[in-house]
Amino acid sequence: MMCDVKKLKICSMAQLSENTPTRRGVVIPDNWPGYCLDLFTYPEHYSGDLDCVYIPHGVIMDRTERLARDIMDDLGDHDIAVLCVLKGGHQFCADLVERIQVLNRNSSKSLLMTVDFIRLKSYLNDQSTPDLQMIGAESLSVLAGKVKT
Repeated sequence: MMCDVKKLKICSMAQLSENTPTRRGVVIPDNWPGYCLDLFTYPEHYSGDLDCVYIPHGVIMDRTERLARDIMDDLGDHDIAVLCVLKGGHQFCADLVERIQVLNRNSSKSLLMTVDFIRLKSYLNDQSTPDLQMIGAESLSVLAGKVKT
């Protein structure tokens, strides 16, 4: 697959935010065509199923590290209580917790971190239901009083 370089337009943050409020981070416009697959390596079994890459893995990992740094800065000397929503949030949560642990090990302060898990379920067999079930919520009492304002 060949890239059509002409259709890829690189915009500055100023150009992207002309009509939107000022925000921190990466802005991807609705009409963004993505990056050409020729720029990346990916597993053979995805061949034919992918058209482009919208956000490269490295950008996601860089942003995850920035988020970990922001969390560490915002929490000061407070312990960290992480609540991971399974199944979809597992990988992101694991990456974020790992980044926080690295920052914690390499800083002058040592913060205690606990990780708890819940699962949200809105399906019964193969049918979607209006009710949302929270599985594992019985252990959430350990989080009571740990919200930082």
